Amino acid sequence: MKAVFLDTATLGQDIDLAPLEQVTGPMVKYDATARDQVAERIRGFDTLLVNKVVLGREHFENCPELKTIAVVATGLNNIDLAAAKEHGIRVLNVTNYGRSTVAQHTMALILALATRLLDYDRDVRAGRWAESDMFCLMGHPIMELEGRTLGIVGYGDLGQGVAERARAFGMNILLGARPGQPAGETDGYPRIPLDELLPQVDVLSLHCLLTDETRNMISTRELQMMKPDSLLINTSRGGLVDEAALAAALRTGVIGGAGFDVLTEEPPRRGNPLLAGDIPNLIITPHSAWASREARQRIVEITARNLVSVA
Repeated sequence: MKAVFLDTATLGQDIDLAPLEQVTGPMVKYDATARDQVAERIRGFDTLLVNKVVLGREHFENCPELKTIAVVATGLNNIDLAAAKEHGIRVLNVTNYGRSTVAQHTMALILALATRLLDYDRDVRAGRWAESDMFCLMGHPIMELEGRTLGIVGYGDLGQGVAERARAFGMNILLGARPGQPAGETDGYPRIPLDELLPQVDVLSLHCLLTDETRNMISTRELQMMKPDSLLINTSRGGLVDEAALAAALRTGVIGGAGFDVLTEEPPRRGNPLLAGDIPNLIITPHSAWASREARQRIVEITARNLVSVA
C-alpha cells in the first residue's frame, strides 16, 4: 500500500500507530490537513486514512490511484459515499471501539445531573455551606436513579453498554423506536414508538446516528411530552436535538436537565444556544466521551484489521 494519514492529531499524540504501518508500510503522516491542502496531499496514494477530513467527488476524480479510504472513526458524513462507490473506492470505518468509555461518560452525565453535583460544588465554593445553620446544605432536588426509567434511542453497541450500567443502578429500561423503525422487543426490553416512550422516561439517552430521519428528532413538541424533572442525554450526534428548543425548555422548566457531549457545529466557533450562561442544570462536554486512550488505541487496531481484510 501507498498510504497517507491526513489528520493524525485527531487521535492524540499518545497513540501508537505501529499497528497501521505493519499493514501499510511506512505512511506519510500529517497532524492536520486544511481543505485546500487535500488534493495535493492525496495525489499518488492508493490508501487514505482520515478522521474528519472531508473527501468528495473532486478528490476522487483527481486521484485515479485511490482504492481505499479508511475512516478512523464511525461517522462517515465527511465522505461522499455515492461518489466513492462510482469510482470503485472502498470506504472502511470503525465500530465497536468505544462501548466502555462512552457508556461511562453517559452514566457520569446522568449521575452528575441527577445528584446536582455541579450545583452543590458551586455552592460549596461560594461559601454557602459554611454559612449553613445545620450540618448539611440542601436546596437542589436530587433524583434517586433506582426504580427510575431510562429510555434509550439507538440500541447498538453503545446503547447496550449504557443499559448494562443503568441496570446496575436499579433502573428500568425501555427502548425507543427511531423514526421509521418498527416497534418490537430486543434483549427482553420493549421497543416502543417515541411518542409512547417520552412520557414514561425519567432519563432519555440518545445513541443513534444523525440522518435525515433523526435530525431534530427531539424538538419542542417532544420535550413537552417529557416529565418536568426528566433528564435528556446526548453522547451520540449533534443535530438529533433542536438546541434552541432545548435551551428554552431548560429555562422554563419543561424538563429538569440535560447533558450533551455533542453539538451541531464542532467546535462551536459561531456559538450555540446551549452555551448561554443562564441555562440551569445543563452540562456540556467537548465531544470527549470517546476519547479514553484505550478507545483511541482500539481505533488504530481495528483500522489495521480492516486494512488487512482488503489488502
